[in-house]
Amino acid sequence: MDNKEWILITGASSGMGREMAIRFSSVFRVILNGRDFERLEETRQLCEDSDKQLIWQYDLGNVEELEMAFIGFLSGNNVQVNYFVHCAGFMKAYPLKMVSATLFQSTFNVNVIAGALIVKSLMNRKVNASALKSVVLISSNISNFGAKAFSVYGASKGAVDSLMRSLAVELAPKVRVNSVLPGGVRTAMTEHMYQDENLIERMAADYPLGLGEVKDIYMAVKFLLSDIARLVTGQQFTVDGGRTINITG
Repeated sequence: MDNKEWILITGASSGMGREMAIRFSSVFRVILNGRDFERLEETRQLCEDSDKQLIWQYDLGNVEELEMAFIGFLSGNNVQVNYFVHCAGFMKAYPLKMVSATLFQSTFNVNVIAGALIVKSLMNRKVNASALKSVVLISSNISNFGAKAFSVYGASKGAVDSLMRSLAVELAPKVRVNSVLPGGVRTAMTEHMYQDENLIERMAADYPLGLGEVKDIYMAVKFLLSDIARLVTGQQFTVDGGRTINITG
């Protein structure tokens, strides 16, 4: 192994996580997490120095065994993680009458609990030797306003931001923790929405700067992980083209 630092990116098999992994591979050694090994391997092949990147195939919905599995992976590969970006997300849009306890649990497992347990594992000195420097949790601008059929997903992202603030205080000064709140961005998770041209046209009208791209989110994450942001922690970093503050939308 060389002297490059390690970054863990969840949800790296597609969408935002894949884009993050590919772009960050020019700077870091990357641990790619996801459920589908073949898609993770596709991501790895798109990375710089692909043979030096690692795959951690694990379903983050299985939170009961997550800590043991992750610690075993780190120990088995003898790596220490310096940066963590939690891109993995679970989103199902249902009106309240169709919401179930199972949907709440599945959503919170991936969006909230998994991220918290990974950070907990990375703070284990026996495993990660105080290597962790910065964490970015991918939230959503829906954390700050309401939307029909998004009660479960919105609640989970509100929890992500609350978790972020508490971790930022608890882990300071050694670790900085922030969240990035994207608006409308085309990813594998939102692809079905982009198939509806009328919907996208209505959405775009509410975004003063227009709908975003994954690279916009990457640039925000890159900033928050860097030393340039050394005094930035506990912050919701909104990247939504002005949607949140557009009261006319």
